[in-house]
Amino acid sequence: MAKRNLILFGVDSLWADHMNSYGYPKLTMPHIDKLASQGVLFERNYCPHVPTTSAYASMLTGMDCFSTQVVALRHKGGLTEDVKTLPEMLRVAGYDTTCVGFTGNPSSRGFDTYLDYKAWGSWEENPLRKAEGLNDVAIPELERMAAGDKPFFLFLRHMDPHSPYLPPPPFDHMFYTGDAFDKANKSMDPVFSFKPFKNFFKSWMPPGVTDTEYIIALYDGALAYMDACIQQILNRIDDLGLANDTLVVFNGDHGETLADHDCYFDHHGTYDCTLHVPLVMRLPGRLPAGKRVPGYTTHQDLVPTVLELLGVRPKIKFDGRSLMPLINGKRDHNATEFYITEATWMRKHGWRTPEWKLIVALEPDFHFKPEVELYNLVTDPGENNNLASKEPEVVAMLKAKLDAWIAKREKEVGKTNPMFTNLNWHGTDWDGPFPDSQTAYDTIGIGSVSKARTLQARDAKKGAKKVKKATGKGRKK
Repeated sequence: MAKRNLILFGVDSLWADHMNSYGYPKLTMPHIDKLASQGVLFERNYCPHVPTTSAYASMLTGMDCFSTQVVALRHKGGLTEDVKTLPEMLRVAGYDTTCVGFTGNPSSRGFDTYLDYKAWGSWEENPLRKAEGLNDVAIPELERMAAGDKPFFLFLRHMDPHSPYLPPPPFDHMFYTGDAFDKANKSMDPVFSFKPFKNFFKSWMPPGVTDTEYIIALYDGALAYMDACIQQILNRIDDLGLANDTLVVFNGDHGETLADHDCYFDHHGTYDCTLHVPLVMRLPGRLPAGKRVPGYTTHQDLVPTVLELLGVRPKIKFDGRSLMPLINGKRDHNATEFYITEATWMRKHGWRTPEWKLIVALEPDFHFKPEVELYNLVTDPGENNNLASKEPEVVAMLKAKLDAWIAKREKEVGKTNPMFTNLNWHGTDWDGPFPDSQTAYDTIGIGSVSKARTLQARDAKKGAKKVKKATGKGRKK
């Protein structure tokens, strides 16, 4: 039997709860909903290591942060050579591999070919046709790979849900019919008064906007626009006769904080709006159609699952586990409790169970949040009522689990927890941890769209035609 192909849609900043198939009342992504009806959807899939760089490190290796040693957005140095990436594993198995839209990030190591497209822009460049730009690059590459004599792995990194959210008409007003500039609406006041991000927001948000619901609607519109563009790729897969021999995976790297937790329109904070991400897989004849898996899964489970479905067996002991037993009803969950980390704009870690979420600050943050946060996810799924002072025994119990897990994993990998060693994670001239929240507030800032772009891939250059061959290798007080 010929080897199967792999197409992985990796979507930046996609909160699963804003998809109809995950319970959202607005029909933002009907084509992905259809894809889910043709395959398997995982209802409780989580990103344990926020944000992009650390998330993809797990998604593309099958390992957790102790193994990858990656926890920060602005990770210094390459991905540790102790782990292999999915493209590296598949190259050994004879695959042709291409990465679209993720050049220069440490977690994208090992592809044969890298292609880029324009995925950023300011208000002056509105609308932003990110997904169309991706298609202009990805579809010819898909056709090239399909015409070759090797099985292929095509990785597509979509950026539409990542700010700036400026989709073209009619998507820009698809989910909003009100007055976005009503002066009586003050909901955007705290957004534009948050000094670290206000210049970035003003560089791309509609001038004079007063309603946070309109910005959320722009996010939803960006999802709908991206969804329509992804359907063009899915149609091309069908037209090329690839559908039956190609594993299609749709996965989010992390979610997005919209008007949540004061972390406006970004993806920091280890709240579930940032951790809960979609995962959909389709492979006709191998995966059941219309299957919904309710068990808990995480990013590190993706690679062992993909390799099992492709019939590739590298001699690697993954931190994650294949999801096939969950699909086949032989196991309920892969991990109901897990370690969570963030080193985006705040350095925090914690422990999540089906009932509780513990968040512990490793240094003061620029939102002036408390050092310890505790949320009951059953009675307070929005994580709005911090119970740390009221439930000290629960805090102690979860902290003990967190400490025990860290000790266990440090012993297993023979390395210190990277959350304790990445002390210059914030991308500023400040050396080491912040001594207090006011210093963090006064020091950290995005500034502009162009500066924001460089935070994820400082070596990436603009242009939709670039091809490179791999070598193998708080508020003011």
